[in-house]
Amino acid sequence: MSKEVSNGDHNSAAKAPPTPSPLRFSKFFQSNMRILVTGGAGFIGSHLVDRLMENEKNEVIVADNYFTGSKDNLKKWIGHPRFELIRHDVTEPLLVEVDQIYHLACPASPIFYKYNPVKTIKTNVIGTLNMLGLAKRVGARILLTSTSEVYGDPLIHPQTESYWGNVNPIGVRSCYDEGKRVAETLMFDYHRQHGIEIRIARIFNTYGPRMNIDDGRVVSNFIAQAIRNEPLTVQAPGTQTRSFCYVSDMVDGLIRLMEGENTGPINIGNPGEFTMIELAENVKELINPEVKIISVENTPDDPRQRKPDITKAKELLGWEPKIKLRDGLPLMEEDFRQRLGVPRKN
Repeated sequence: MSKEVSNGDHNSAAKAPPTPSPLRFSKFFQSNMRILVTGGAGFIGSHLVDRLMENEKNEVIVADNYFTGSKDNLKKWIGHPRFELIRHDVTEPLLVEVDQIYHLACPASPIFYKYNPVKTIKTNVIGTLNMLGLAKRVGARILLTSTSEVYGDPLIHPQTESYWGNVNPIGVRSCYDEGKRVAETLMFDYHRQHGIEIRIARIFNTYGPRMNIDDGRVVSNFIAQAIRNEPLTVQAPGTQTRSFCYVSDMVDGLIRLMEGENTGPINIGNPGEFTMIELAENVKELINPEVKIISVENTPDDPRQRKPDITKAKELLGWEPKIKLRDGLPLMEEDFRQRLGVPRKN
């Protein structure tokens, strides 16, 4: 009689996952690296695709349902022989042969995830299950972009990866916060039970070109308001802090994590911390010194402080952000002006 195996409490897989392709280690033929990016038409996803496509050994497949992403973000790659775009919702299974999966698909701004919380939690849970099932079938390495929101409204500052968080399970943001916490759980269970190669990035506030203009996130709000000559609306009390990482730094961190040997979770973000008032004043000074700054009511469960401890990213990935907020904001302004059709007055 065979020995009974208790489910999931062994750390190694019963057998190694399959190699992605019988040609992967072929002596005479070196095939390209095939990479799936879910959510690749989104803000961070499209910048990641740009970076991956620069390497001629990469073939990139994007799966996106355009709930918050846009085909426009990928227009320079459409028709390229190493690029493929699939309109697909990750809550449905996807069958593709790939070597790596960057799983970014998920509405990440409060306006979108509060508009459709059930869709958000399905994306986080069923979507992640489907991508892990794919990784298991084809032997792909999978990276999940988790979030600083797993820390909730943190009781420790700055947040290290070992902190378990302080999250409201039944609040209006819980579909996102708890959804990502479950996604992390699923990643580690597939890793322990099936030997899947996993990577988890906990990403903090990110900004840059291609952000949705009216997505309710503070940097895009302020820049759009300044360009339109509207008052900058700071949510009360204005002393709550965020740290902002420019998108090119973020993409660099994600690729380093995927290529490295650490499962994570690893915080990727910029530890430079700003109050919302300071951010508004920076935007005012750099973009439109004429605008007023006004205070408006806050949304529930808005974390008071948010700052990553990036010791792990520095030590394990050799990564730290390079672009300062004051240098990144004008790059984003240029993109927003183009899209809003409001040129800079000389």
